[in-house]
Amino acid sequence: MHKEILEDIGEKELINRLAKFMPKNQVSDDCAFIKTKHDNLIINNDSLVENVHFNDVTISPEDLGWKSVISNISDLLSSGSRKTIGITISLILPTKTEWVWIEGLYKGINKALKEYGGIILGGDCSKGNQKAISITAFGIQGELELRRNACKPGDTILTTGIHGLSKLGFLIKNKINLDNDISLKKRLISKSIEHFCRPKVYPNFLKNLLKTRSNKKMKRIGCTDSSDGLFQALQDLARASKCKAIINYEKIPKDKDWPSGDKWDEYYFFGGEDYELVFSLPKKWAKKLSNLDKNINEIGFFTEGEPTIEFNESENNKLLNNAPFKHF
Repeated sequence: MHKEILEDIGEKELINRLAKFMPKNQVSDDCAFIKTKHDNLIINNDSLVENVHFNDVTISPEDLGWKSVISNISDLLSSGSRKTIGITISLILPTKTEWVWIEGLYKGINKALKEYGGIILGGDCSKGNQKAISITAFGIQGELELRRNACKPGDTILTTGIHGLSKLGFLIKNKINLDNDISLKKRLISKSIEHFCRPKVYPNFLKNLLKTRSNKKMKRIGCTDSSDGLFQALQDLARASKCKAIINYEKIPKDKDWPSGDKWDEYYFFGGEDYELVFSLPKKWAKKLSNLDKNINEIGFFTEGEPTIEFNESENNKLLNNAPFKHF
């Protein structure tokens, strides 16, 4: 009799099955939420594994340290964290690992914490056959609760920044052959490598949300980040909120030098590790926010219906045949 293995089950189904061992809705967001007497806490954990998420050819130890922090802070921010308290770090390292590699990793970690807040609270070390960095980050819940299941039919879908750049940076760093008919601009190459090695988050995002909110009674909005790609972010929001996402392809913000074509659309929507925020707001709030912050763009809307993603022009729906990133 064939026994199920992770390759058969897949990441999403694995999480669904693990959820049965936890309190209700515990896995609906990347972060865990703990109520305390004073400040409510948001807790996130992210792991980076050698030859799955990184290797010594594609990224330096310092850049890896930076990125390991940003991946966690992005999840905290996408849940409404107003402040990062700190992180714990668990390392799995082969015994032949050079100290200079570890030192570089921690220099990058400290640079990211200095930029976005928080301190190293502690951690754990163990030996293993390949390197792995697991970070648990602690944040304080802000006035607005950002949750995947809070999108509503009629809401406008918005996103920060531009997607696809980190994927392109990854391809360039790995010397993977791109379209031979495409000549990439030096500016785009440099920008993509920076997005892959030193991604950034938006510390003023919550302040701008509050500044443009006219209805003070609104405390919850739908939000996630695009660490697994724009398509996966939209799919997660649609499924958690039980509504359909309609995307306007023409409104998708792209770099001015981004090539056109099916393959480049695939990089854009399914690339991952951009750490942009994907969220929804009532129409008036969305308009005020996008007018205030030009890095935020309206890209579609939610409507009633099956929790799926569609483009407003049917010719673009062929994009949806691509598969998002899989960990197993």
